[in-house]
Amino acid sequence: MATPDSLALFTSLGLSENKARETLKNAALSTQLREAATQAQQTLGSTIDKATGTLLYGLASRLRDTRRLSFLVSYIASKKIHTELQLSAALEYVRSHPLDPIDTKDFEQECGVGVVVTPEQIEEAVESTINKHHFQLLAERYHFNMGLLMGEARAALRWADGKMIKHEVDMQRTVTEVLHLLGPKMEADLEKKPKVAKARLEETDRKAAKDVVENGEVAGQTLSLMEQLRGEALKFHKPGENYKTPGYVTTPHTMDLLKQHLEITGGQVRTRFPPEPNGILHIGHAKAINFNFGYAKLMTEANDGICFLRFDDTNPEKEEAKFFTAIYDMVTWLGYTPYKVTYASDYFDQLYAWAVELIRRGQAYVCHQRVEELKGHNPLPSPWRDRPIEESLLLFEVESQKGSLGMRKGKFAEGEATLRMKLVMEDGKMDPVAYRVKYTPHHRTGDKWCIYPTYDYTHCLCDSIEHITHSLCTKEFQARRSSYFWLCNALDVYCPVQWEYGRLNLHYAVVSKRKILQLVAAGAVRDWDDPRLFTLTALRRRGFPPEAINNFCARVGVTVAQTTMEPHLLEACVRDVLNDTAPRAMAVLEPLQVVITNFPAPKPLDIRVPNFPADETKGFHQVPFATTVFIERTDFKEELEPGYKRLAWGQPVGLRHTGYVIELKNVVRGSSGCVECLQVTCRRADAGEKPKAFIHWVSQPLVCEIRLYERLFQHKNPEDPVEVPGGFLSDLNPVGSWNASLQVVKGALVDCSVALAKPFDKFQFERLGYFSVDPDSHQGQLVFNRTVTLKEDPGKV
Repeated sequence: MATPDSLALFTSLGLSENKARETLKNAALSTQLREAATQAQQTLGSTIDKATGTLLYGLASRLRDTRRLSFLVSYIASKKIHTELQLSAALEYVRSHPLDPIDTKDFEQECGVGVVVTPEQIEEAVESTINKHHFQLLAERYHFNMGLLMGEARAALRWADGKMIKHEVDMQRTVTEVLHLLGPKMEADLEKKPKVAKARLEETDRKAAKDVVENGEVAGQTLSLMEQLRGEALKFHKPGENYKTPGYVTTPHTMDLLKQHLEITGGQVRTRFPPEPNGILHIGHAKAINFNFGYAKLMTEANDGICFLRFDDTNPEKEEAKFFTAIYDMVTWLGYTPYKVTYASDYFDQLYAWAVELIRRGQAYVCHQRVEELKGHNPLPSPWRDRPIEESLLLFEVESQKGSLGMRKGKFAEGEATLRMKLVMEDGKMDPVAYRVKYTPHHRTGDKWCIYPTYDYTHCLCDSIEHITHSLCTKEFQARRSSYFWLCNALDVYCPVQWEYGRLNLHYAVVSKRKILQLVAAGAVRDWDDPRLFTLTALRRRGFPPEAINNFCARVGVTVAQTTMEPHLLEACVRDVLNDTAPRAMAVLEPLQVVITNFPAPKPLDIRVPNFPADETKGFHQVPFATTVFIERTDFKEELEPGYKRLAWGQPVGLRHTGYVIELKNVVRGSSGCVECLQVTCRRADAGEKPKAFIHWVSQPLVCEIRLYERLFQHKNPEDPVEVPGGFLSDLNPVGSWNASLQVVKGALVDCSVALAKPFDKFQFERLGYFSVDPDSHQGQLVFNRTVTLKEDPGKV
């Protein structure tokens, strides 16, 4: 490293020599600062002013995503970002927008690029703030908190120079407005203001913060999601003020319906999570659960917000009892309790009555076009669109002198007739289907119905029945917003507001129900809960804590744009949680027997091992240390290699937690020539030179099975025909390869401290990673799934 050149470069940015030398000790920081300065010099020349240098140093020291360095330096060098406030906003923007490309227009707006605040604007803002607090100033006089003036003026002029605002506040306080208003100080103005009330306030704030954490639906969840939802709440309408939402359609009945709605709900915020019970929830649903339940929870603080879990059970062909149970289990596993569990089928009678009313109002008709005729972008208009109302009523449900002719009475085969609504949706789809014929018994209503409502018909009306205030949907449902408003208004019923947010996807993943079934059928995975999938049941089985999934959703944020994240970002959240919650144990995947020929005791020693080495207050467990121990085969080499620090000839190694060091004395080989056993001697660690490394080990261990998981797919987007022309099934990591998605270690050994572990219990196996007990475990043998590796390379110490 060219230290003199770098030192001169850093001091030229305005850093003191000591600060520059300290910076050079940090390789990552100095590299980033050097790159930033070099790029800035291409624009500014060799001389960089101190203010710009300070910003460059702030950028280099605080930027975590190095991909954005060049982008941000260009803004600093061109003076488009010229204040610390702008830099902080820019860093926050790139942190919360990790995906390419960056929307430069949005970025510049959020960072105040091009915004000029004049001294006159600052003067007017400060003067306006003083006038706002006129009476409070008169009452409190010189005890008034002048910092309030500074804060409000800064809030009004976000991108103004803080020093200029402070100067203006000081000037108006001491020279002009305030002095003129209050006059000279009197004796009472010189008395100290009591601080008791402040102390009480701080205590109240602490208790309130404690309540948010402890009584939140998700224990231990990062508060950033709540803060984001609080921000979204400012954009959302208040209950009963649906009409203030852009695009909301009003009718002459709207205000009366909203008044009735408020009388029923009392101004309560109501959301719902409405999954279809035809598959298992996946990681994308976790965001929806957090958003719907989280927003209702946030609103509980003000008006007792609630969230329904409503099963959209309108397609009996694909619904199974196990999916209802699994969905409910996953919602509660994530830490949420539904206000009420409801079903679309609860409302079948009401939905049917409204369908009849829709026909009577001339807004729906019975159609005989086949399904294949309705597919595509430009299907032919229905020749039955103008069918007489009485004829549609007869064909839909009514019994007449001619007998039962309707769909409701089973007079049509599947596909021969549908009920369609008369509207055109945003995506150009014309006259969506409201009811279709299906002769499949329903899991809750049995054979009562042979016609079932569609999503387009059911969704908004169920929201209306439950008086949902905020119908939160992923972005793909935006095309159905017009039908949502249209249908409620066509029937003159309460119309909620649909809000859309961006869907959450992951790279290297397939979450489609149909495609997961294909994976199961092909034998690529075992079932919906195979730990290589990203269904919530699979993540739970793999050992992902629910807190980690909720934290991941919080980090992704409440965005409008669809978000596709890298799996390692989710895994980082998992490590953060497990590092504090998974007790330590020791396990060996490829055992190599080691016999200690001079073992220091006549019988095994009990070794006290901390559950959490960084915090011994969390307790200890004991493991036996006997003459025979087992180490990882990779922790021994007969020939010492450069950089290798573990056991080898002439290189002793420490055994973790024992206080002993072992030294190789003999290598025992089997008939095939492979190393079968090592004979070593031991000594106290403090009785000689400290070894270069300490390795994990087990003694008198339990035999267990360990399943090691890698990515199921080789490419980021296995469903993309351009990236994977052969289809997602051709993209599986091949069995037996170095990166096979599953490797089963049958003869692994684990220390006996885990003997009583139950399914889903989690541990950190030292130097190997985080592991969770699999439900396949039985009394004779434990089975562990590797949840994630450690942050460090497990092959290095």
